Amino acid sequence: MYELLHQMIAPYYLYIKMIHVPAVTVWSFSVIMGYYFFLVPVMQAWRKNESDAGLAIMRNWVFERFDHGVKVEHYAFPLVLLSGVLLIIAGGWGPESRWLMLKLSLIMVAVVPMEIVDYYISHFHGNKRHLREKGDNDDWEAYEDALHRHWWFFLITTPLVGLVILGVFFLAFIKPF
Repeated sequence: MYELLHQMIAPYYLYIKMIHVPAVTVWSFSVIMGYYFFLVPVMQAWRKNESDAGLAIMRNWVFERFDHGVKVEHYAFPLVLLSGVLLIIAGGWGPESRWLMLKLSLIMVAVVPMEIVDYYISHFHGNKRHLREKGDNDDWEAYEDALHRHWWFFLITTPLVGLVILGVFFLAFIKPF
């Protein structure tokens, strides 16, 4: 079955790669600007003066926009996974490609679980705009909890994501073993 799929898809390898590489670029870099140039400075300013109502409003506004803007990354990720699987088949790679097995391990152990949590806190239960629009006092506490949970998620995952992305890029381009 794998060999049949490989024969069918192999002629389209470069076309698939033309989808995969831009999707990976969008996924890996789409949130950097919003995170580093908006979320981080606003959170730092708010942490220095948490009693400033204006900074709290700005913090909430920036986080809600971030939740909305991260949709681009979350649309790109399934495309990355699908095109990646197709590239593996089209390239005829298997378990003997140790660079690929390490790359897939990094993606499955670090990236996929992180993306699942990220989808959840950005679009479902942790979506700040939805929590704010509910509008009662109990939900304000839920809003603050969601915002802090999301911030801790960033603090924990940002260094990991940076290292994993560099590792995956290295493995994909250099194929060291």
